[in-house]
Amino acid sequence: MNKPAIRLALTALAAVPLGAWQETLTREGPFWVQSIAGVESGNPSGRLRVSTRGRVTVTGGAEEQIRYTFTKKVKARSEADARRLLGQYLVKTSRQGDLSIINVIHAGDGPATAEMSVVAPRTLRDVSIETFGGSMEATELNGALKAYTGGGRIRLDRIGGQVFARTAGGEIVLGAVGDAVRCISAGGPIRADSIRGEARLETAGGEITLREVEGPVYASTAGGGIEIGRAGATVVVNTAGGAIEVGSARGMVTAETSGGPIHVGAASSVKCETGGGAIRLTNVTGSLRASTAVGNIFATLLAGAVAESFLSTGAGDITVFLPANLAITIHAQNDSAFDTRRIVSEFPGVVVKRQGVLVMAEGDINGGGPVLRLASTGGRIYIKKAQ
Repeated sequence: MNKPAIRLALTALAAVPLGAWQETLTREGPFWVQSIAGVESGNPSGRLRVSTRGRVTVTGGAEEQIRYTFTKKVKARSEADARRLLGQYLVKTSRQGDLSIINVIHAGDGPATAEMSVVAPRTLRDVSIETFGGSMEATELNGALKAYTGGGRIRLDRIGGQVFARTAGGEIVLGAVGDAVRCISAGGPIRADSIRGEARLETAGGEITLREVEGPVYASTAGGGIEIGRAGATVVVNTAGGAIEVGSARGMVTAETSGGPIHVGAASSVKCETGGGAIRLTNVTGSLRASTAVGNIFATLLAGAVAESFLSTGAGDITVFLPANLAITIHAQNDSAFDTRRIVSEFPGVVVKRQGVLVMAEGDINGGGPVLRLASTGGRIYIKKAQ
């Protein structure tokens, strides 16, 4: 149902008395459209459960009542045939304590399509929405939200409480959420704009994109890239194949991909591994653990709290930029067949030499400190002063 039709239905619904419902049946070409509109009393601080089939929309409002419209559409030759097919859907409402229930019962497998639109008090403390097949949208709710669909897109925005969202196949799109989030998709991308709590996101296939998360982030996809703009705590991300990018994190970043580049803009510590792709670490401190089977590694360390670190590539170059006043000890190794030019250092305290079939570089910078270990096979190692 398009937006003008939804507004028209809600306008008509406003005239329905409390606890009553009205029904209309109209014809649109070969289709018959039946709308059922109802108004139920509700506890503004209570709970709501909606169970239906097809597309569903739940919007928080200022009223204390719960208003709904249920629209069914079927292709039939006559009104009698249409009513028979449309009659397979039954809307039931009930109350259990502070829980209001809107339940759509489907008694057949007819070709009808259905859409549910609900306006409920935005002050409800808990809302649960379930559809057995169709897209879902919920906005302007202050409390917790649980959203389930048997297959379709989920879009949630301006939700004040915790969110749990699951779809058997489709994308999940989040706007602003005021608490922790957990999202699961059997196949589809997950995108979020602003999450004020912890974020746990999982998809069997698709990209994961987060603009801002105030809490820790745990994200996993069986195939696709992961991009996080800013995180307020720890970040743990994993993809079976795709790029990983973390703009900044106020905590340790752990990133793993079976194939793709990794970029961490800023973090207090980093542990990352890729089966094939470049690794770029910018403005990082703490302990660094970075490994790529094939690809270059670039790392820029900040002055301050640096811990023991290890950077390794099976086939590629390693380039590290160190502050001129950073106290650190270098242990570098390159399997380069006696070519001492495979390790280049701009710090005179780091001495390059051959040792058997290896080229080694060791030395203290500014009196020495935590050990930075560098290992490359077939590439070059550059130890440079940060500008």
